[in-house]
Amino acid sequence: MGLSPVCTSAISILTRCLQAGGLFIACISLCSAAENVCLKNGFCMQADSHTRNDQVLILHIGSGTLEFPASAVSQIQTMPGDHAQSIQSHSSAPAATARDLLKAAAKAQGLPEELVQSVARAESGFRPDAVSRRGALGLMQLMPGTAASLGVNPQCAAENAEGGAKYLRSLLLRYHGDSALALAAYNAGPGAVARFGGVPPYEETRRYVTRVLNEYSRQRTPESKASAGERISRPSATN
Repeated sequence: MGLSPVCTSAISILTRCLQAGGLFIACISLCSAAENVCLKNGFCMQADSHTRNDQVLILHIGSGTLEFPASAVSQIQTMPGDHAQSIQSHSSAPAATARDLLKAAAKAQGLPEELVQSVARAESGFRPDAVSRRGALGLMQLMPGTAASLGVNPQCAAENAEGGAKYLRSLLLRYHGDSALALAAYNAGPGAVARFGGVPPYEETRRYVTRVLNEYSRQRTPESKASAGERISRPSATN
């Protein structure tokens, strides 16, 4: 049975996303991968384990899952124990390492490091292996399509941090430095911000914006406030 257009599109997007950058030593692979899963299009990825529900193959990756039509998978190989252990040693990076990656990404994009770290704390809790129910990946919880458009590999912690900071910067530029609108768009999408003419009335989004801005304010030192100047704004009364 052939793949539906929706399934084919989803696989294509995810494949482009994961192929955007090769894994290298600075990358942090997903935690304790024990299986190598290869799709019929030739792309392979690592997973902790898998289960099957009728015609759907469910890959268990870190604390989340990814689903594929079973017919799209060509083979699943069990990885040698020493290789899986090697991957685990790279993936169990402490929060300090994640913070270093986020700090470098913020510096590269000209953003306050406290803002980027506040977003990462709210998005993933600084966990490079985080996978949301909607399929967002890594430190900055990039959706596969967003990561592909940014040209980064979301499974690589360094590239994930870079992509998230780059996307956040583009939103701040789009909304002329209004952090409330930029964060709302990061959470709910620019379309929702445009549709409602401001921060959408979604409880989740409003909690998210408040949480990130409060954390950002808490982290800032007098020195960082002086260096950041007015680049990042507080929510306005019209938002």
